[in-house]
Amino acid sequence: MGLYDDFSNIAVGEEKVSPQAILEVLKDYSGTISVFDLMAVNAEMIEESKYVQENYKDKSHAVYAKYFLGRIREIRNDDNYYDNDVNKEEFIDAVATLKTYHENESITSKTKFPLIYAIVSLYTTFVLEEPIHPVGTPFPGSLKVEEKDGVFYCPVKEANLESPNAVCKMCIAEQLDF
Repeated sequence: MGLYDDFSNIAVGEEKVSPQAILEVLKDYSGTISVFDLMAVNAEMIEESKYVQENYKDKSHAVYAKYFLGRIREIRNDDNYYDNDVNKEEFIDAVATLKTYHENESITSKTKFPLIYAIVSLYTTFVLEEPIHPVGTPFPGSLKVEEKDGVFYCPVKEANLESPNAVCKMCIAEQLDF
């Protein structure tokens, strides 16, 4: 669980958590993910969505493949400087949630899905300050993540807040009223 220890180390004893420090750890761990790992995770995502409605499955998989798996390369190549303020308590809570998810999911997942899930979730939330599901991500019922006047809205956020491993708790999107 080196990833989570590394995040604890950048938060302990610091008044603030730097997005640059987060990015450096994410870059290190994204470098451990090969194209074969990404292919295996893609296959796992396809298998897990086999019972999802056909009209929703294709659209959602395209978004997940592009933004979830594609973000690993984006992280590796991200040389931008970020000076946004990271809420230390929210970051610590997010890391704890992802660590628990990783421990539980590693029992059944034969791929690096839990690691990629953590890397992308933390990068998107705390470095980019974007919702974990990108704008346009479709959900059943013809609903999708939206952005209005710089605020992001998700149609399923409130429904998933009580789920112990859901990243919805850390996501910056607000509940979409529909």
